[in-house]
Amino acid sequence: MRIPLDYYRILGLPLAASDEQLRQSYSDRIVQLPRREYSQAAISSRKQLIEEAYVVLSNPKERSSYNELYVAHAYGPNGNANATVAVGNHTESNKGDPDPQSLSIDISQQELVGALLILQELGEYELVLKLGHNYLTNQSSVAAAKVGNHLVGDELSESSEYPDIVLTVALACLELGREQWQQGHHENAAISLETGQELLSREGLFASVQAEMQADLYKLRPYRILELLALPEEKAAERRQGLAFLHNILSDRGGIDGTGNDYSGLNIDDFLRFIQQLRHHLTVAEQHKLFEAESKRPSAVANYLAVYASLARGFTQRQPALIRQAKQMLMGLGKRQDVHLEQSLCALLLGQTEEATRVLELSQEYEALAFIRERSLDSPDLLPGLCLYAEQWLQNEVFPHFRDLAQQPASLKDYFATPQVQAYLEALPTEAETTNDWAVINGRSFSQPPRPSNHPPVDPKFPQERKLDPDLPETVNYKRPQQPNFASTNRSIPLGNVANGANPETNVPSFARTVDPARPTNHNLNGTAHATPPRKVKKRRRRKANPANSRGASGPRANFTHTLDGKTRLVWTVFASLAGILVFWLIVSTTFGWVRNILDPTPVLQGEQLAVQLNEPPMAIPDPNSKLLPPEGSLTEEMAQKVIQTWLSTKASALGPSHDIGSLQDILTGATLAQWRLIAQQERSQNRYRTYNHTVNVEYVNQNPDQSVVAVARVREVTQFYERGQINNITDETLRVRYSLIRQADVWRIQNMSVINQVSMNF
Repeated sequence: MRIPLDYYRILGLPLAASDEQLRQSYSDRIVQLPRREYSQAAISSRKQLIEEAYVVLSNPKERSSYNELYVAHAYGPNGNANATVAVGNHTESNKGDPDPQSLSIDISQQELVGALLILQELGEYELVLKLGHNYLTNQSSVAAAKVGNHLVGDELSESSEYPDIVLTVALACLELGREQWQQGHHENAAISLETGQELLSREGLFASVQAEMQADLYKLRPYRILELLALPEEKAAERRQGLAFLHNILSDRGGIDGTGNDYSGLNIDDFLRFIQQLRHHLTVAEQHKLFEAESKRPSAVANYLAVYASLARGFTQRQPALIRQAKQMLMGLGKRQDVHLEQSLCALLLGQTEEATRVLELSQEYEALAFIRERSLDSPDLLPGLCLYAEQWLQNEVFPHFRDLAQQPASLKDYFATPQVQAYLEALPTEAETTNDWAVINGRSFSQPPRPSNHPPVDPKFPQERKLDPDLPETVNYKRPQQPNFASTNRSIPLGNVANGANPETNVPSFARTVDPARPTNHNLNGTAHATPPRKVKKRRRRKANPANSRGASGPRANFTHTLDGKTRLVWTVFASLAGILVFWLIVSTTFGWVRNILDPTPVLQGEQLAVQLNEPPMAIPDPNSKLLPPEGSLTEEMAQKVIQTWLSTKASALGPSHDIGSLQDILTGATLAQWRLIAQQERSQNRYRTYNHTVNVEYVNQNPDQSVVAVARVREVTQFYERGQINNITDETLRVRYSLIRQADVWRIQNMSVINQVSMNF
């Protein structure tokens, strides 16, 4: 079998490398071992190829011959000279080489896994998949499965390389998926990861690698959703798959503002931003269906998004019933949020103009109110400004969040001119009935709505109620004003506000409000703040004393008053006596101490004195049960020793009889946490556990430029495997492990770990 490799690539050297560089590269390649899941046979195969490359290139005569072949191949005619040369046990040949830029070597089948390992280290993932797939498809039978580092089933031949090649192909899928992820090809990355996971699952091999792939698939899921839903609407099958992924992730989280774990790594703030970005790829019908279903969890954020979808769909599709539905949903939000502006716009679109102006006066949106008031200066009410604001709000703040409405204009004139809209609005109940509903929801009275002080007085001859004419006056300026800038008013779905007003049953943290939190609680339409008017309270008049009773009191009432006065004087006398005794004692004790200091002065201590108290220690004593908090600065070997010992004890608890999986998050982070959490869950589900005996010795600690720390330690691990309460196997391993540590929330956690060297013994 020929593999597209050359000796310089095996050692990672250029053609002009010196002898010193050759020795250093060989030493580094020998020390760098692959993942611990590989068998000793695979490691030996890789090592043999590296040693043979070093033997050839370290011999001046053989290297000179090899260089001639190399140069002839690289710089010969057409850049692909046909040449072969026998070197050691291999024949170098480039005849028919699939890669014209690379030489090839002939290897035996036993050396295939070593060559694939080297190709994988060089980043040739697609080549590894091609060669490995050809090998796997040509196999007539599958060797006994190998889970982790322990064999299951019948005896496994020492010459069998099948599990190692399966592992190499799966790891190539993993690395190729991560590379595609970085390039932004998220769906291709998911296909690569799923291919590798399916291969390992079918063979029943390497649960830890499967867990690593599943963790990446969970983190990749939000990116896949965005990529699939951004496709054109003609690709309905792919977009349906994206919606299915979205429903799954919402189910795992327990809703948009839920606190469940979907293993994507997104906190609530990040997920809300993800939903905001996602909305641009959904149509108005898709958003309406999605958020209306999510609002029934219940979810305040989904309720707010459903209001916007209902408004946009009702206006563009001329379905006022959806606008009325949005109005009803706003009543529930109005108990916790200032949504009076949205309520006013809903009332306007339902033709309830008087109610719209009344509700508008309760809003605290300064810039919107100033704009509406400015556009209504020549009108007896605020209706012209409100109509203009509604059109611009729909077109600039609502429609851009829907992929099918982004370029659609908003015209109230066309909306009210539609016959089906007119028929529906005429059948609505009168405003007198709806006013009572608003009063109950908002807890305020509309009997006498306040008017701005500088607004023109209402002409008595002008009717209070204005009906919207389909032919709106042409004098109203419908161009978008330069001031104010509505983008700065944050009217486009303030999800932070909604999360603040979520139901008490849902545990949602507070977000920063999009409006100024320091503003007063109520404002009039002039933009000037005023306090909420206090309720009128009847003042109680103080009863005047009856002159007859005050002057000539007699009988039982007079005796009771006289007795009460006598007791009061007695109490004051006792208090005065005690106070006098206390003052006298203080004077005597002070005088005695002063005289004593004059006759027998005490020695005076120089300098600042220690404040030592009997009930408090002179310095803080740490809690023996507290978490390991690192000091500021670099990580010492002693601290690294404690961190690694903490990890090993946590690992023993998570994989032990108690299966304390929750403790893993106190010492691990990132993909390593997800990997070990899945391993522990699988052990618990299969009624298996392990007991450990560890011995740790830290060799050295290095600080990386990215603020992480690498610690290399030698760990002896004696493991007893139990299945259904019976001991199954005992191993004694001495491992040389590289730990990557990072500081998070003032605690050192392990971000990654890999085995450098391993010596195993099975009993």
